Order: sequence, then structure tokens, then C-alpha cells
Amino acid sequence: MEREELAARIYRASHLRGEFTLRSGQHATEYFDKYRFEADPAVLRAIAEALAPLVPDDTQALAGLELGGVPIAALLSQVTGLPALFVRKQAKTYGTCQLAEGGEVSGRRLLIVEDVISTGGQVAISTNQLRELGASVDQAICVIDRSGGEAAPLLEAGVRHRALYTPAELEAAAKKHPN
Repeated sequence: MEREELAARIYRASHLRGEFTLRSGQHATEYFDKYRFEADPAVLRAIAEALAPLVPDDTQALAGLELGGVPIAALLSQVTGLPALFVRKQAKTYGTCQLAEGGEVSGRRLLIVEDVISTGGQVAISTNQLRELGASVDQAICVIDRSGGEAAPLLEAGVRHRALYTPAELEAAAKKHPN
């Protein structure tokens, strides 16, 4: 699927208007319901294929953040051949009591995989938690960057991020490809 067509499909599937409170506590009149594009197998596959070139060569594992980053990391793992880890917001309190499921974290160079970044707060929190477990983390990728390129928590955590799209790019593609 070509980049612009993918953008239009993501926009049509997930763009909502109304009153929304974001994870950061910010209020928005537009919202991208990532589960709507992640639940479409053709779109999810195309997203993974489009994200693959953004994966740094020295990445040893993909760290998909709970919950929206998990399906993207799983499919990106299929496309790139890199192992995927599934990172909880907090370590579970039972069983293995792990923060990250799927493999060893310590000593590995991880790439954070997220669906939508608004402020970068959760990416920064998860990055610091993974670093405390011995991982090397300094980059993140996402499907949609709502931050305007200025995610202060990511800058403070020393994390560079790249995105497939901004909301403006999605909207422009949807206008160009209305069906």
C-alpha cells in the first residue's frame, strides 16, 4: 500500500471529532482511535511495512508499549525478523512479576514502538523503566505524532522519535483520497 493511501485509510478508520481527554490529561477536539486501525489486518500489515525502514540497524529487539504498541511491535517483528517484547505500564504483581514480556531486557538495545505520541510521557516513563532493567534505549517510533515534534518528556529522557505521520499529513491524504 502506498504511503499516501495508507495515511488516508488510517485517518478514515481512526479519526474522531468530539471532546476527548488524552492520557496526558490534555483535552482535544480530535482523537485518533488507534484500535480502529490496529484491528484492520491489511492496515496493520501496511503500517508495519512502512515502519520497518525507520528501525535503526543496531536494534536488537522491539519494545511494544501496552496496549497500542503491542500489536504494532508484533507485526513489525514479523516484517523485520527482530524479536518483540511487550512492555507493561507497570510490572505485574503475580507470576513472573515482569515489566517486559517475551525475552530478556538487560544488555539489549531496544527500540520503543508506540501507536500515538502526544506528549511522550509514557514513552519516557517506559524508557526509564527499561533502562533501570539494564536495556539501552534512546529511540522510539510511532504511527502518529501529535506532539508537533516537541515532546518534552522524550527530550528530557534523551529519546529521539520518528513517526510515520502527523495529524496534518493524515488529514491531507484523506482529502486527496476520499474513498
